Amino acid sequence: MDFGIALATSTESWRAVKRAEELGFSHAWFYDTQLLNPDVFIGMTQAAMNTRRIRLGTGVLIPSNRIEPVAANAFATLNKIAPGRIDFGVGTGFTGRRTMGLGAIPLARMETYIERVQALLRGETITWDFEGETRAIRFLNPDFGLINIDDPIPLHVSAFGPKARRLTAKLGAGWLNFGADVQRAAKELDDMRGAWREANRSEPLYSTQFALGCVLRDGEPADSPRAIAQAGPLVAVLFHNLVETTSAGSMAGVLPESANAALEQYRKVYRSYEPADARYLMNHRGHLMFVKPEERPFLSAPLIESYSFTGTADLLLDRLRTLESAGYSQFTIQLVEGQESALEDWSDLFERL
Repeated sequence: MDFGIALATSTESWRAVKRAEELGFSHAWFYDTQLLNPDVFIGMTQAAMNTRRIRLGTGVLIPSNRIEPVAANAFATLNKIAPGRIDFGVGTGFTGRRTMGLGAIPLARMETYIERVQALLRGETITWDFEGETRAIRFLNPDFGLINIDDPIPLHVSAFGPKARRLTAKLGAGWLNFGADVQRAAKELDDMRGAWREANRSEPLYSTQFALGCVLRDGEPADSPRAIAQAGPLVAVLFHNLVETTSAGSMAGVLPESANAALEQYRKVYRSYEPADARYLMNHRGHLMFVKPEERPFLSAPLIESYSFTGTADLLLDRLRTLESAGYSQFTIQLVEGQESALEDWSDLFERL
């Protein structure tokens, strides 16, 4: 099983990627969250210029953030700097769109976007509609050597539902999954494999599981300041999502009692955010980056243990073995800004697997 890191892109991300390469990590994935972080392609460029082996991918690109020729150009430029080390990760949009008060784009729109970007990267002429016009476009002089469309750029799709998984199989893409529940992750991989078989795919499926968490030291509680900083943002995202997609009381009996109680308390905080017609502006502040002060009271040790990849080294090794036995190709841990030293903890853990 390969091991990767994910980063909420910053101008210093390249330092963690360089260290990850030194430690033997295979991949680094960069988030495309334009209202929370610096530009994903600038962060990837810095990493490309400071590394030699580690693969660099968008984790994931949001199609509505940039038009197809612009995205294709960014990938082709990165591929010039780091030939054969670039991955095209893409999804319908969660963080990058929720921060603007928008939901995910339709799967059909993402499929068209992917097909156009990939065709451009193959040097093809495509039919492209924009601003009410339809035009033929292509890279005009890739032979001039300023970009690289010769080395392949593998596709990876973030796909949580059955329709998205079927699309992933149709496209023959790598599959990106997210979460800390390894039993659920194993079942989801089985479902993805089923879609792969239905699409009559003969090539191996490359599957990646993303998570946030903390390797606890001896006697360290799961709600220690260090654990809250490293794992807490993932649990907070559970609240960020549910307050926008569920009504009060609707998760009783769905979530464990303690988690539901915390959700309903956070819902009160959410309702206090202003302006009332744009509460998402405060709700998603710090999304997958840090825990807001008003969120901290709801992040108990049991919630951190249940909803993030947090535990003692031995416990986490058991979880990793479950993912490995299930057949995952890669496990990726997100590093939180200011907590980059956790990279050494995860490297030590992975070496024991």
